[in-house]
Amino acid sequence: MSTLDRNARRASAESSAGQAAPRLRKIAGDDYLVFCELFLRLTSIDLGQYKRGQMERRIRTFAERAGIKDLEQYAAIIKADPSELERFLDRVTINVSQLWRNPQQWAMLARDVLPVLARDGKVKIWSAGSSYGAEAYTLAAVCREAIPTARVEILGTDIDKRMVERARKGHFSLDDARDAPRDGMARWFDQVSDGWQAKPEIQKLVRFEVGDLLRVTPPAGTYDLILCRNTVIYFSEDVRDALHERLAGALKPGGFLMVGSTERVSSPTQLKLDSCLPFTYRKAA
Repeated sequence: MSTLDRNARRASAESSAGQAAPRLRKIAGDDYLVFCELFLRLTSIDLGQYKRGQMERRIRTFAERAGIKDLEQYAAIIKADPSELERFLDRVTINVSQLWRNPQQWAMLARDVLPVLARDGKVKIWSAGSSYGAEAYTLAAVCREAIPTARVEILGTDIDKRMVERARKGHFSLDDARDAPRDGMARWFDQVSDGWQAKPEIQKLVRFEVGDLLRVTPPAGTYDLILCRNTVIYFSEDVRDALHERLAGALKPGGFLMVGSTERVSSPTQLKLDSCLPFTYRKAA
């Protein structure tokens, strides 16, 4: 895993320190809100977009393990100590993933979705919230097996720069492949001393960028398929619905949106989406 661009983070924090002071005075007395403001300056990650109850419990538990109960004090510590910031980012950014996670969804994708999209010979896919790349590389492998002659382009985006740099390497641990099919792993990955390495055949299908799902707005009608799984459960309802609206807008007519097995689009018809398969929506043609 690569290190953070610490100097850039420090410079950003220092350059904005004076500008946000009036806002901090307005939220004085609520150390969680003060922490969120300081953390936003430091990392550009807006914790205020997440469900407060879940996020606050996560942050306070982590800070208390370091012997600190006041979150404003803890914010000062992670600003001053890059290693503590690294540990905290590992805690607060959700990077739970694995190759072929939820195998039944991949089988459905290969059987019912990809062949439909490949009729034009080209499929453009977005892995939204790609973490360290397990979903994107699984997508590449499944595409090569299900639609071997199609031209496939896969973009993975994640807010965490460290995860994006890790994803670009295409390296996975043995545990990352715990539920993956053995034949798929043998065909598309090389086993190395400490895990698995994606083969060039699938690496060339994927690219990764740093991107905040709560801010990025792709051009309308860009993608044939978007996967945004196990991400919006951490967002407030308003933020979740706004994200789904942007995702729907980024789909081509007839394109598919796949969400996580515990997620749903609250008002699909308003977004011209039809629930066509489990956890999967199709945009009106």
